[in-house]
Amino acid sequence: MNGILALWKPKGMTSHDCVFKARKILQTKKIGHTGTLDPDVEGVLPLCIGQATKVVPYLTDTSKTYVAEITLGTATETEDKSGEVIEEKPVTEPISMQAIEEVLQAFTGEIEQIPPMYSAVKVNGRKLYEYARKGEHVERPVRHVTIHENGLDKASVSEDGSVFRFTVSCSKGTYIRTLCVDIGKALGYPAHMSSLERTQAGAFRTQDTITFAKMEEAMEAGNMEQLLQPVTKAIEFMPLIEADEAIELKVRYGQRLSRPAEADLYRVQKADQLLGIYETHPAYPHLLKPKRVFVSGKAGGTDAND
Repeated sequence: MNGILALWKPKGMTSHDCVFKARKILQTKKIGHTGTLDPDVEGVLPLCIGQATKVVPYLTDTSKTYVAEITLGTATETEDKSGEVIEEKPVTEPISMQAIEEVLQAFTGEIEQIPPMYSAVKVNGRKLYEYARKGEHVERPVRHVTIHENGLDKASVSEDGSVFRFTVSCSKGTYIRTLCVDIGKALGYPAHMSSLERTQAGAFRTQDTITFAKMEEAMEAGNMEQLLQPVTKAIEFMPLIEADEAIELKVRYGQRLSRPAEADLYRVQKADQLLGIYETHPAYPHLLKPKRVFVSGKAGGTDAND
């Protein structure tokens, strides 16, 4: 079984829990997920199965889209609704929709974030949440992330503007909890993220997803293969090298290819079959060397590793 299942991750499960359950249903160990979602978050979680696990790093690096809800007036230690309240400031005067939209637009492009204490970011070899659980505070590194889009759901804005939802498309490593807190500060109030849903991860969207129940039904019916997305969908953002027989042979033997343009990564395909992923050779920038190979063949020379 090789391919990608776009799972709709339910609330109450960690990403690791989802992988564990999928392994039991699909009766295979070779499954990897492509970006952690907190237990309280639901949404798109692509699972890479079999040879598709080779593209996990590339899918993890793609942009994501979320629908987040902000609640103004209270801040929590975890920056979401699960944490203890650490600051309160009631919203006494209505916040205009225009003010909210202006602040959202200010948080577009490249921005700086300080990751929350309750996160898996490592400082001095320990995860931040390990410090937080012991009541220890450490200096957290500033991170640069990119917000591609930030749009207000006008229908969601409460009467006083203290609760609203927005859709955000962002780069890898963006903490939506922290974004909500910073948006709240810009509006003059403590804030926290009261709900979150991931609607897109790379090329996979809500409409591509299946539930665990659907997965179980497909396994019982023996048509699981029909629900698998091709590996190529995960890396369709990479420039394509269309392989003829000569190029296919080179890929099978782990040999170098000519670099056709300025991109650093390429997918090599013959029709719909993914043969390999190639990257710019560090010593010979006019050439490409194999990064991942998906077809069998004897390794030739040293090209596969140099």
